[in-house]
Amino acid sequence: MTDAFPQQTPSLAESTKNALVDLVVRGMHRGPVSPAQDELVAAGYALAKGPILMPSPTGTSLAGAVCRVEPGSDEERKLRSLFEVFLPINRQLRDLCTSFQTKPDGTPNDHADQAYEAKVRDELDDVHTAISRVLRRLSQCDGRFAHYTGDLEEAIEKLDAGDSSWLASPLKDSYHTVWMRLHQELLLLLGISRSEDEKLEQELVSGRAG
Repeated sequence: MTDAFPQQTPSLAESTKNALVDLVVRGMHRGPVSPAQDELVAAGYALAKGPILMPSPTGTSLAGAVCRVEPGSDEERKLRSLFEVFLPINRQLRDLCTSFQTKPDGTPNDHADQAYEAKVRDELDDVHTAISRVLRRLSQCDGRFAHYTGDLEEAIEKLDAGDSSWLASPLKDSYHTVWMRLHQELLLLLGISRSEDEKLEQELVSGRAG
């Protein structure tokens, strides 16, 4: 991983750089703003909308430049290989969240059917087992991924404690919220756009990639 900004990018304090990457990975920040986040707003890298802080397009682009691994490097090849393992699992999680929220007949899931709930929960175990293997290998490539396994497991524990919102609520560090941060961080590291990401996932799921 390159620790410094590429030469063409502006020079920022390490704390400001970290705050920018964290904001882009998370997508937004709600609550008190840190001095480093204030610097992002002043520089035009973040936008304050009431109590919510969001990255600006310029800030998102800069975060991509900060995080991008060296094109053609061994690190990029390893991460790209793992990303291609990640994407079909990502589709599984998305389908699982849909099943958790909506029954097969299209009606909202009221979570009253315990057999149906158990089936979805078993599917989550399968997804978590698969992503845990990927995360172990990602962490060997880059230590920044080491926290994701624990973050996902914490969400599962809270889900199993009886609060169904810990699977997919965007208002907390739910399983899906943490997963989206992981996904975004991979996109930044590899310099992949959302449209490229969606196309590649579809190719991998349908067996056409590579």
